Order: sequence, then C-alpha cells, then structure tokens
Amino acid sequence: MSALRNTILIILSVAVLLYSVFWLLSLKKYPVDFGISFNREHATYLGLDWQEVYLKMLSELRPKYVRIDAAWDYVEKINGSFDSSQVDWQMAQAEKFGAKIVLAIGQKTPRWPECRIPNWANQLSAVSYRQKVNEYISYVVERYKNHPALEIWQIENEPFIKFTFGECKNFDLSLVPEEISLVKSLDKNHKILVTDSGELSTWREAARAGDIFGTTVYRVVMTPKGKYWSYNWLPAGFYKFKAWAVGLKQNDFIVSELQAEPWFSNPDPQKISLVEQEKSLNLEKLTKNINFTQRLGVSRAYLWGVEWWYWMKTKQNDSSYWNLVKELSKS
Repeated sequence: MSALRNTILIILSVAVLLYSVFWLLSLKKYPVDFGISFNREHATYLGLDWQEVYLKMLSELRPKYVRIDAAWDYVEKINGSFDSSQVDWQMAQAEKFGAKIVLAIGQKTPRWPECRIPNWANQLSAVSYRQKVNEYISYVVERYKNHPALEIWQIENEPFIKFTFGECKNFDLSLVPEEISLVKSLDKNHKILVTDSGELSTWREAARAGDIFGTTVYRVVMTPKGKYWSYNWLPAGFYKFKAWAVGLKQNDFIVSELQAEPWFSNPDPQKISLVEQEKSLNLEKLTKNINFTQRLGVSRAYLWGVEWWYWMKTKQNDSSYWNLVKELSKS
C-alpha cells in the first residue's frame, strides 16, 4: 500500500509540475497575423452565394492571408477531365485584393467530408490510384505555381491523425511523402504546410513532413456521443511545449484552424437553435480564443468560420462576429 501511495504521489507531483510549466509558458503574448479559411461548398450548404461571401470577405474583412482548396473531387469530377474555373476565380480575386493564398490539395482537404476523392477513383487499383493522385496534384501545381497570389501549398489536411475521421475509407496515407516530394520537384519557390490535430497528436510526423507546421485549435468540441467537451483547462503553454519538443520555430509554426464558429453535431445551423450553438462558441468565447492564440508562440492563425459569420450577419441579423473579425484585421 505504501509503494502504491508513493507511486500515486510521484505521478501527481509530475502532473502538477508539468501543468505549472505549461501555465508559465502561457503568460507571454506574441504578435500574430490572422488570416481566414474559406470553403465554397460550406457557404453553398448554408444557403449562401459562395462568390458573394468570398468577395465580401476580401473587400470588407480585408484579410492578408486566406486559405482555400483545390479539392480533387472538384478539379477532376470526371476521370481525365480537369476543371479549375472556381479556383481560378478565387485566386484572381485574392490577387485583386492583395491577399496571399494557402492552397490545399490532396486526398484530404479542409471541411467535411474531409476526404475529397472522386467516386470514380475509389474503383481504381492501388497502382492506378497512385498514378491518378500524382496526375491531379501535378495539374494543380503546374497551374498555380506562378500565380502572384499563391504563397504556400498545403498538402493533405491532418493526414497523420491516428483515428478515423470523415468519410475517408480509401485515403492512402502511404502516398503523402510522395505527394510532398512531387510538389517540391514541381515548385521550388513555395513552402509546404502540413497540418495536424492540436490536442490529439504529438505532431512528430507532421512537423517533419513539410516546411511549415499547422495545428488546429478548438476549445469546445462535441464528442461522437453528442456531449460537449471543453479544452479550456488546457493552457496555451501545452502547444508551445509540444512545438519545442518537435523542434518548431515561431516562423514555421502556425494555427491552420482556429475555432471561430460553433461545433455542430448537425452541420446545418438552420436546424439548431442559436442558444444551442452558443454553447460551443459565442462572441465572448471567440474573443478568448483569439487571446489564447496570441499566447501559443505562432506567427499566424487562420480563423475558421467565415461562412457562418456571414450566415449570422445576413440570415440572423447579427453582425457582431463579422465586425469583430473586421476590427481584428485592422489591428
């Protein structure tokens, strides 16, 4: 019994010490450039004109940095037939307003259903699938590598998560190093971003894979069983410590997704009351999330939720989120 008690005391002492270190590392604030992630499909899903949302974001919020995607199932809906007209338009508008683009490509890109593999590709053999992935990536890189708005390539979205997330039954993790090497061979002028979960990963593989590492930061989430789970007990120093442990420097460390919209069990906010939505995010929580991010030691953070802010503004007559981000961009 005495040995067990001593073991418990040692574990508790170490836990308290670590938490104290994380807390101390959270005290310092850093300058952070805030950008915005945008997804055309999600804007459409919310009943919005996605081009209107994108233009309003660029003209009113004036972000210096924007993250978009060139999802495979959009670019090559039909095997061998490429169409990037919507991405062309987004890139052109970003250039017009002086915004720099992170362009996400790969089998997984941001937003549900995560994996964006065309239906026809799911029927291919492993050899043919690999070839088609390389063809798609080569097409996108060759098309945009000299575009003035392009700043960074994002290869896949959180590819190293060790649990099933999204509709990703045919995602081939073994291709990720090859995808990164392919982009590097085609474009030697732009850096590569690789992302990972902020709370549910050690970051070891993702931090080594690219030139820049991006973490997600979600403070209130929903479990698969529909229960809310808060990470508010987790200090900012926890992320800073993990960055130090894998050798990241501030300029190579960003927040790729900062929670700035509610976490939905049903992704349609029109079917969820605003009271319920505010359990995971309201204006006060968003302000705290921004403050929290300034203590992580990152150089940049992309806010996640512009489609919802615009939905709140135009469908719910609530411009508070939109205006908060507008003021943040000015500062």
